[in-house]
Amino acid sequence: MKDLITKEQVFSHPIDTIWNAISTAEEISNWFLPADFKAEVGYNYTFNSPDKENCKPIVGIIKQATPYTLIYSWKIAGTDVETTVKWTLEKIENGTKLLLEHSGISNYTGETIIEMFNSFDGGWDNCIKGLSEYLTTATYAG
Repeated sequence: MKDLITKEQVFSHPIDTIWNAISTAEEISNWFLPADFKAEVGYNYTFNSPDKENCKPIVGIIKQATPYTLIYSWKIAGTDVETTVKWTLEKIENGTKLLLEHSGISNYTGETIIEMFNSFDGGWDNCIKGLSEYLTTATYAG
């Protein structure tokens, strides 16, 4: 079983636009989940999902927040299992390359490893899609 999920996406937006979208509570709350989030090392964040059935809050601690790398622990409320999410941005010609890595899924046990890997893998696909749709709204339309 692989322990690392990776997602890569190229955006035609400037790197600071993408950075703000992944690192500020207001923007995260618009494309992902309602968030109490600050890109500050040591900050205890919460992503809530009040409108989604069977979804528990996600909590964690910001480990690194330096433009353009954001790393935080990822723990589903009510569990003792911690994984790690890392966002890396790279300025490229005509835009920004985003690399998302979610590691530590093997910290789960038994069949739960496979279930969580599949859940996170599909969830991050939806997340990147949501970010892409958010960035193409009128606010950021070029």
